[in-house]
Amino acid sequence: MIIKKLFLIFLVASGFSCAAIPLAAQAQTSGSPALFSDGSAEPQLDPFFDDLEERTFHYFWDTANPANGLVPDRFPSPSFASIAAIGFALSAYPIGVERHYISRAAARQRVLTTLKFFYNAPQGNAAHGMTGYKGFYYHFLDMKTGQRYRDSELSTVDTALLLGGVLFCQSYFDQDQADEVQIRDLAKAIYERVDWPWTQVHSAAIDMGWTPEQGFIASDWVGYNEGMIVYLMALGSPAHAVNTDAWNAWTRNFDKSWKVIDGQEHLGFPPMFGHQYTEMWVDFRNIQDSYMKNKGIDYFENGRRATLAQQAYAVRNPMQCKGYEENIWGITASDGPKSIQLDYHGKPMKFHGYAGRGMGGANTYDDCTLAPTAALGSIVFAPELVIPAAQALHQKYGRRIYKAYGFLDAFNPSFDFNTPITTGTRIPGEGWVGKDYIGIDQGPIIGMLENYRSGLVWRVMRGNPYIRTGLERAGFTGGWLAR
Repeated sequence: MIIKKLFLIFLVASGFSCAAIPLAAQAQTSGSPALFSDGSAEPQLDPFFDDLEERTFHYFWDTANPANGLVPDRFPSPSFASIAAIGFALSAYPIGVERHYISRAAARQRVLTTLKFFYNAPQGNAAHGMTGYKGFYYHFLDMKTGQRYRDSELSTVDTALLLGGVLFCQSYFDQDQADEVQIRDLAKAIYERVDWPWTQVHSAAIDMGWTPEQGFIASDWVGYNEGMIVYLMALGSPAHAVNTDAWNAWTRNFDKSWKVIDGQEHLGFPPMFGHQYTEMWVDFRNIQDSYMKNKGIDYFENGRRATLAQQAYAVRNPMQCKGYEENIWGITASDGPKSIQLDYHGKPMKFHGYAGRGMGGANTYDDCTLAPTAALGSIVFAPELVIPAAQALHQKYGRRIYKAYGFLDAFNPSFDFNTPITTGTRIPGEGWVGKDYIGIDQGPIIGMLENYRSGLVWRVMRGNPYIRTGLERAGFTGGWLAR
């Protein structure tokens, strides 16, 4: 099980280098994205963002196995497939069509290949030779065979993230054409097969995962985190839905996370990915469940406040990290230099490899590692902060961190120690730079950038009946749900 999931359990119980692209002097600074369905113009961004979006798209298009549609967890390091990364890939392909990176026919064939694989892949409770069980899928799969990778767990949240892409394609490919009809039928069958009530083993809450060897994991999805998409998918199922008390089980302890963090009162979750994943597919502007209605905001505003807090934390810089500043910020689960304790500014500092980092100091694994996806995946929430941050990252560090598929996963200017490292590159005077892209971090970059620019993913998903049902059964009202 990867460290990101272990971190959550703890909380609840090289491609080619390009020269810097000239940047426009004036950044787009509107406070929130338009709805676009009213005919308003797309925000004008520096051409750098066109380049970034296209490069990020090609991470998914180029690295996928064309024979089965599986996408690696990371690249260029040799890697297994990640079902969550495949969910983001399925969301990226229609974006590629709309941005004219690929044809609709090419995207259709890639999506169809992917959905055929998941529909036909073996399901069963055997420890080997299976791709999933009870409609769920193993977190990691062998890139070639598509079968369970080593002792990977059957993951409820990663299955839900996969389904985000599956349902997006179901709604996007809406033509009366044989392959698109088949895409819609396969998406429906894959989604309906997932047996959500099977995972409610401890209470109304949904368990995090299962293995043939150990059974269910001892932790449920409770408290504010990226588990929101799990519950929306489970509530919206036409065949195996959970009862509405599941949403109450997830939100029951939210008040423990409602805090003032770096000047922003909101539901806190230290790594930024927890505020981004579900909101890539669901437009939460002006719709509220009972919890947020009582707080007087919506989850979109909550994500905005979390973004503002991240930037304010970087300015405050309690760890005295090199590089943290007004336009250089962003902490989330990401790669890192190495698991080791070293002397930093005269005090011991614990550095980490891959970890669920978040703002909040050493107790939340902040070790001065910056991840571009933390800021870029929040562009819809606070473009006036994210746009200059993206430009500054590119201008100041682009020579090292901006490569064939956009921004590398992470870098750490503070890790400037004469000590062996296990991955990436240590550059004397400049710190550590990772060597990989990670699929689940690339996904929010392209998805949220497109939502800011055109609203595409949100607009398409508004028309998906399963997403609407899930939201309504969770108690959401208002906004676009009222139309």
